[in-house]
Amino acid sequence: MFVHTQDLQFEAKPEAPDAEYANRLQEVLGGKWGEMTVAMQYLYQGWNCRLPGKYKDLLLSTGTEELAHVEMLCTMIARLLESAPLSAQEAAQQDNPMLAAVFGGSNPQHSIVNGGGGYPYDSNGVPWSAAFITSSGNLLADFHLNATAEMQGRLQVARLYNMTDDRGVKDLLKFLLARDHLHQMQWLAAVEELESDGLGGIPVPEAFPVEEQHQEYANKVIKFSDGNAIGEGRWASGQAADGRTRFELADRPEAHGERPVLPPGDPRLYGTPPQTATTGAHSTV
Repeated sequence: MFVHTQDLQFEAKPEAPDAEYANRLQEVLGGKWGEMTVAMQYLYQGWNCRLPGKYKDLLLSTGTEELAHVEMLCTMIARLLESAPLSAQEAAQQDNPMLAAVFGGSNPQHSIVNGGGGYPYDSNGVPWSAAFITSSGNLLADFHLNATAEMQGRLQVARLYNMTDDRGVKDLLKFLLARDHLHQMQWLAAVEELESDGLGGIPVPEAFPVEEQHQEYANKVIKFSDGNAIGEGRWASGQAADGRTRFELADRPEAHGERPVLPPGDPRLYGTPPQTATTGAHSTV
């Protein structure tokens, strides 16, 4: 059961309209790493979690908070669009070159499709996609991805922060930056707790029997590029994160598989037939 409170989690009031910046904010609303993505990702992970208790509670609580962030961004975008000009002529009539420039970068769908509000699209007008979310059923894998999502989201909000001088917008972005920071640390702490609870480890999935792998390929960091500095990293020697593997830097090996030669395809598929080698005299014209 969801219960909605109409008061915002944090204030979302700009100092002045800015249709162009409203479109930029669409990226952290409906883009790949936006609030729509993390809200749906955490909620689906929580709904599908078969382990009742603290991890499920954390997922559902955080996903619900992210829905509040969606609402705040929609509100900010709608307010940035208030009193914004609807045409180039209207912008020019206000005798404000800056306003005309702002109109030039606005999103026509904000007025045509949404009546002056935000929507689940990115800053290029590409619809948000459920393909952006992951709910694998493996909490260790998902929590690592959740930390990445918060890092990417915070990175984009930080870039947006430097693209405006509006103090009201900046105030909201500072709030979102703080929450993204907290959520990064939260998911990394959850990774540590899963491991300490014995509920997963590296590699993922830990339960797959390592003896069924090709062990000769399980510890080598292979130089497939000609850069030599790869050997300077910790990944080139020493203990790996799984506690049982020691890294080894190796040069590019010889190929182990044969060069593939595929048989002729089904003629009903009308592919190009393989060339047939011929012997004898060449034809002349």
